[in-house]
Formats: sequence, C-alpha cells, structure tokens
Amino acid sequence: MGKTAIVFPGQGAQSVGMGRDVAAISAAARATFDEANQVLGFDLARICFDGPAERLDATDVSQPAIFVTSVAIWRALDEVGRVAELSPAGSAGLSLGEYTALWLAGSLTFTDGLRLVRTRGELMQAAAEAAPSGMVSVMGLTPEQVGEVCREAGAGEVLSPANFNAPGQIVISGAAAACERSLAAIEARGGRGVPLRVAGAFHSDLMRPAAERLRDVLRTTAVVSPRIPVVSNVTSDYHRDPDSIRHLLELQVAQPIRWHDSMERMIADGFDCFVEVGPGRVLTGLMRKINRTVKTQNYSTSESLGRAEASARSGG
Repeated sequence: MGKTAIVFPGQGAQSVGMGRDVAAISAAARATFDEANQVLGFDLARICFDGPAERLDATDVSQPAIFVTSVAIWRALDEVGRVAELSPAGSAGLSLGEYTALWLAGSLTFTDGLRLVRTRGELMQAAAEAAPSGMVSVMGLTPEQVGEVCREAGAGEVLSPANFNAPGQIVISGAAAACERSLAAIEARGGRGVPLRVAGAFHSDLMRPAAERLRDVLRTTAVVSPRIPVVSNVTSDYHRDPDSIRHLLELQVAQPIRWHDSMERMIADGFDCFVEVGPGRVLTGLMRKINRTVKTQNYSTSESLGRAEASARSGG
C-alpha cells in the first residue's frame, strides 16, 4: 500500500495575494496569520495579501511569509477534515520549506519555526548584501556538465551547484560576475541559463557567514525528534535526533539542496502520493519531471480548499 508525503515550497513561491482567499473562508487560516503578526511584531498578513511585491520579495519577509501561508493552508485543510483523509506518512520541504515540514512533524513549534525562518531570512539577506552575487537556473545539462560550467565560469570566484531540482534543472549560485560568465558556458554546452531574481548566492559558500550565525540561534531553539519521517535537503536521508536536525539546518544554508534525490528516496521507500501545500505549484511541476507515475495534489488557493471541503462532506 502506498504512502502520502506532504511537501512544502521554498523561497520563490511567494506572490502578492497569497493566502488572502484562504483566510477569507477559513477561521483557522485567519488565526494563523493573526498569531504570526503578534510573533513578528508587524503586519505580515497585509504584506502577503496586498504587497507591495518589492517588500514581499525581500528575503527577510518572503521566508516567514511562505512559512506562515503554508501553515495557514494546512490548518485550513485540517478545519475541513482533509488532513485526516490525507493521513501523511512523511514530509519534506524545498530549502525554507524544510522548516515547515519539521513543524508538521512536531519537531518545531509554530512560534519557534517562525522565529527561526525570520532570523534565517535576515541573515541570508545580510550575507547577500555583503557582496554582489546571484543565481542562474540551468536547463538541459547533466550534473557533470554543470560542474564543468562552474569550474570554467568561476575563474577563481565562487560558483557552484545550489539546487538539484529535477532532471535537467539545476540552479547554480555564486559571485555576480561568475554568474554572468556562466551564461555563455551553459549555451556552449547546449543548455539554457536563466538568471534568477534573488537577493544573492543562496546555498553557496557566500552564505557561510549566515550559516555560522544561524548555528547559535539553533542551539537555543527547542527541537524534538520528528513524529513522522522528514527528509533532509542536505543528505536526502531522514532527519533523526534534535542535534543532527540543528546541524543539518545550519549546513543547509550554504550547501546544495538535493531535492531530486530527496524525492527519489521517498519514492523508493514507498511514497506514491505527493501533496504540495503552500503558495504556488513549483513542487508539483518538479515532480512531473522527476517521476510522472506518482500521484500529485496541490493545495494553494481557496479553490483547492473548496474541493477539499466538498470531498470531506461527501466522504470521498
């Protein structure tokens, strides 16, 4: 018998208006945004619902915004009885989404998770502002070819794979000039490179100052072992004890995200349904490239929540 995994999106999934329609029909979602506003000390809900986009896209805002919106949608699903039907047997999250997965598994409280992702966003934003840097999405090349691109275009500057998202889709990260040089190197090998609109070189050595400062925050945060399996982005293996969770969350900031391997690991372990909860449909799209035989579902809007409510009422 197959198993269901809940997967949560990371930075880049944000868009102005996210969560607004769900909060309009769900008391649980509204309460989640209210709680977040109190923890953060500013009106996160207003930024999520109404923008401006420039503020929502800032790393120190987008990370808590995506975390809170994902939790709000999950709680709205629970409110209509859908969570019991889904009966999740495991979870994972892309980069920032790993914190949401650990919240779902009971390793982090909502308040502690929110404070962590806010601090993480602030530290990553500061590291990005310390030096011109960026990221480039590479399509159509193998990991070996991407490694060649990084060595060639790096030319002594930081440039390395940052996200192994799916077959033929890898993101590289590094110094701004190296990212610019990479475009020609990618094209020369038959691939296509698209510069990403991000604050800096996430999941690269340029984020090590952020990772080191996050370590101190993680040490003072209560973490418990997950009650359901959660896959680590760094190892593509399951999280275990609290100390190793803290260590891997630290490493995750400056090391590559191995989403493709993580999903393959879960599929090999019998997960055959992947339910994306949170803003956007990025992970649903990636799964179509990773394995088309598994079932996918997406809950990101009030329309999808309405379908869940209808299913709960009908018992189907």
